[in-house]
Amino acid sequence: MNRSEPCDTVLDRPLDRMDPDEFDAVFTEVMPRLRRRLLALTGNPYDADDLVQDTYMRLARRARGRTLAPQQHPYAYASATALNLLRDSWTRSSRRETCTDRLPEPGWDGGVERCEARCAALALLALLSPKEAAAVILVDLEGLSHDAAGELLGAHRGTVQRNRMRGLAKMRNALADARAR
Repeated sequence: MNRSEPCDTVLDRPLDRMDPDEFDAVFTEVMPRLRRRLLALTGNPYDADDLVQDTYMRLARRARGRTLAPQQHPYAYASATALNLLRDSWTRSSRRETCTDRLPEPGWDGGVERCEARCAALALLALLSPKEAAAVILVDLEGLSHDAAGELLGAHRGTVQRNRMRGLAKMRNALADARAR
């Protein structure tokens, strides 16, 4: 087709010679077929729609800037552009936001919850006598046996066990009172 000859239809005219309305008309004709192809490739209608939109934006910018090469097959050119955008998205997949139906993993708050739990535990331990607190800390928090805790405290195994049980009972009562309020 000679560029000096008049065009019969919008599709016969090279894209770099179209005004914006004509380019939009060509892309509107190509869009449903392009979307079907992208849907088959991505398997996700939302990703396919995003790619169609990105393809339109890239081609429209070039058409308006008169830098788009003349195309005899607008679908083929739009499809190649869309595939390039899809490949780019695969290489940058680590930067893409992903939607899930699961909540974030625990600890995402930067340690605030852990700090609050530590403060609550210290407040509960403050309610205990020093011997009860030592028994609870050594056995329940440090994971020592009653015998090992008794050796560290200089007390008999039974004394450590009794102090631990009293301390845990006080802590349970304090928690029950706090929940009742």
